[in-house]
Amino acid sequence: MNGAVEAANKNIKKILRKMVDNYKQWHEKLPFALLGYRTTVCTSTGETPYLLVYGTEAVIPAEVEIPSLRIIQEVELSDAEWIRSRYEQLALIDGKIMNTVCHDQLYQNRMTRSFNKKVRSRQFMPGQLVLKRIFPHQDEAKGKFSANWQGPYMVHRVLTGGAIILAEMDREIWPKPIDSDVVKRYYV
Repeated sequence: MNGAVEAANKNIKKILRKMVDNYKQWHEKLPFALLGYRTTVCTSTGETPYLLVYGTEAVIPAEVEIPSLRIIQEVELSDAEWIRSRYEQLALIDGKIMNTVCHDQLYQNRMTRSFNKKVRSRQFMPGQLVLKRIFPHQDEAKGKFSANWQGPYMVHRVLTGGAIILAEMDREIWPKPIDSDVVKRYYV
């Protein structure tokens, strides 16, 4: 959920950057940026955030000044018709939410397929030589211009789930397995 909030904040900041020349005036334009964000269709859901929360599209200020067909229809309804209309809208919310969930699942599947096209499958075999990535928090990391890989090491054993057990070149076996994502093949 935290990622969704960060994504929303990033989009609102993009909208504000387009609206404001001087960063000192951003607070004056924030309500308009929020309205723009809430009434714009999201790619991932296929719906506006406003519709997902309230079950109906927002009435934008232009529709109030120059009444749209929707506003005219709302005004001319009797109380009983208005209540029936609202009840039907509420009944449609479940359908819209289901459509959004399905749309979101299809979107996630498309994103997964797109990501997986770029993923290279790496298979390691016992006896192969590999290099291990050096992470910035390790003692071996000496600064910006130091090496990013250390080794070579030998693959001692391949475990299920992508973990491997390494051995030093003198055949001393490491006690803990490591993820195969942090090693790469070493060719002599």
